[in-house]
Amino acid sequence: MEMFFYLVFGGLGALVPALELSKNNKDRITTSAAFTSFKNNYLVVYCLMMAGDWLQGPYVYYLYSTYGYGKGEIGQLFIAGFGSSMLFGTIVGSLADEQGRKRACVTYCITYILSCITKHSPQYKILMIGRVLGGIATSLLFSAFESWLVAEHNKRGFDQQWLSLTFSKAIFLGNGLIAIVAGLLGNLLVDTVALGPVAPFDAAACFLAIGMAIILSSWTENYGDSSESKDLLTQFKGAAVAIASDEKIALLGAIQSLFEGSMYTFVFLWTPALSPNDEEIPHGFIFATFMLASMLGSSLASRLMARPSSRVESYMQIVFVVSSVSLLLPIVTNFLVAPSNVKGGSISFSGCIQLLGFCTFEGCVGIFWPSIMKMRSQYIPEEARSTIMNFFRIPLNIFVCIVLYNVDAFPITVMFGMCSIFLFVASILQRRLLAIADKPSMLLTLVIF
Repeated sequence: MEMFFYLVFGGLGALVPALELSKNNKDRITTSAAFTSFKNNYLVVYCLMMAGDWLQGPYVYYLYSTYGYGKGEIGQLFIAGFGSSMLFGTIVGSLADEQGRKRACVTYCITYILSCITKHSPQYKILMIGRVLGGIATSLLFSAFESWLVAEHNKRGFDQQWLSLTFSKAIFLGNGLIAIVAGLLGNLLVDTVALGPVAPFDAAACFLAIGMAIILSSWTENYGDSSESKDLLTQFKGAAVAIASDEKIALLGAIQSLFEGSMYTFVFLWTPALSPNDEEIPHGFIFATFMLASMLGSSLASRLMARPSSRVESYMQIVFVVSSVSLLLPIVTNFLVAPSNVKGGSISFSGCIQLLGFCTFEGCVGIFWPSIMKMRSQYIPEEARSTIMNFFRIPLNIFVCIVLYNVDAFPITVMFGMCSIFLFVASILQRRLLAIADKPSMLLTLVIF
């Protein structure tokens, strides 16, 4: 592996703990032994679930390419995943409430394991089935587990403040440390041990099976209230009323869709961008580097949000502009650096520049997640929170599907340019949100038909 990858990874690896250690010590929340046991049990399961998810991410595109599929065919496979998530994401929440959250979590494990098994087949139809299963699993991952945790936490009578402790630990471990370890493990299996690009999917299936065993043996079942079970039409009506009644909610949803749409498109584009001539790049190691950059961003976000003088609505304008510029680098390097026509070999000079830009973008992603959560908590009414959030995932997935469907029709630089424009538009919308944030909100009344 080239020294450049080690330098970038090592630099970020030094910055993350340095930033964390430089923070002031915060007061610790005193909890009970029962809660600690409950929290640790959930964190173990959540980390196993996220390990199963993170192991697959860096190698999906690479695996399909080794089977001989081109960018257009791979784009269709990705569309199947996002389309499946879009379709089932609107209904899995209510299904989990009706059929049981524990059962939904087990279904996630089974569905994702089956998706991993399909990766052994080079047949396009089998891979397509795997993407559909993966989309269903993704919807369950981001709904069923959180629903089970909240309901079980309240059922056991734990202090409501303690719930934030579980969430913060889950994000730090599952979305940070586990992602890095998964990236390094995947790189070990594929490059060092040379087990092939399907090995990370087999490892993911093992982690998911272990997690499912823990769920079956230690979790109890819980259900949603009957009052929460609403059909899709009712959910969309409530979301439409909220959006039409408050410009801040509409702006927030548009900002979220623009940024996440660009982010998911980037997930598809970074591999061909860094290896346009089939250069040898360590996918898992690069993925781990991206996760380090994201952790650095989240650490910076927590510091920014802790300062009374620093407003989320203000600094996010800068974040969106920086992220927009970072995704312009593939276009800039294409004009300023002579492209290489040599197949294979090591990463090019332009690839090194782009990698630094992509790390900057991932840092912005790390700032985005906790910041958008804080803004959602401020502007989206609690009684309509899940409805509105699900409503905005529909245009998000439609946007990604349209981009991927046309990915073979445009050069990769055009795709990055489009994402950069969307991010710049997000900064403009963020400025508008800041301008109206201090204005009195209209009285929002949701009428449930």
